[in-house]
Amino acid sequence: MDTIIRRETPEDHQAVYELVENAFASAEHSDGNEQDLVTALRKSGAFIPELSLVAEYDGKIAGYLLFTKARVGKQEVLALAPLAVSPDMQRQGIGTALIREGHRIARELGYSYSVVLGSETYYPRMGYVPAEQFGIHVPDGMPRENFMAVRLNEHAGNLRGEMIYAAEFGI
Repeated sequence: MDTIIRRETPEDHQAVYELVENAFASAEHSDGNEQDLVTALRKSGAFIPELSLVAEYDGKIAGYLLFTKARVGKQEVLALAPLAVSPDMQRQGIGTALIREGHRIARELGYSYSVVLGSETYYPRMGYVPAEQFGIHVPDGMPRENFMAVRLNEHAGNLRGEMIYAAEFGI
C-alpha cells in the first residue's frame, strides 16, 4: 500500500501527539516536549492548517510535518518543525515525501523560504543549505551547520536579519 500525504485533521491529533512523542523519545537532540510544542503551535497565530501534514501508511499515521510562520526582518518565512516519522517506518522515504509535499504547498501559498534547525546530513538532500547563505543570521546558541534554509521561490531575493520564531518555540 502506498503512503498518502494529506492535511492533518482534528481526528489525527492524538495519533500525531503519540507519533511525535515516540519519534523523538530516542532522538539525539530533543527536549522531550516536541509533542507539546505541536499542540501549542496549533493554537497559535503562526499555525498554517494547510502545512500541518500527515503521512498515512496502511491506515495509520506514520509521519508528521509542521511548517509555521516565522520572520526574518520584515519577510515572512516558514519554520519547519517538527518532522517526525514512526521509528519502525524511518528510512523509507516518508520524511522526504512529507517535506516535498510541504514545499509544494508552501510555494502555492506564496512562501519563499523554509528554515530548519536539523540534521546537516539529512536536510541538504531536500535543498537546504546553511541559512547564512541567504542573509539569515544564526540565532545565539544554535550550531551554524544545523541552521539551514531553502529558497522555495527562485525569484525571491535574499533576506537580511535574524530568524524570529513563533513565541511557542521559546527561542
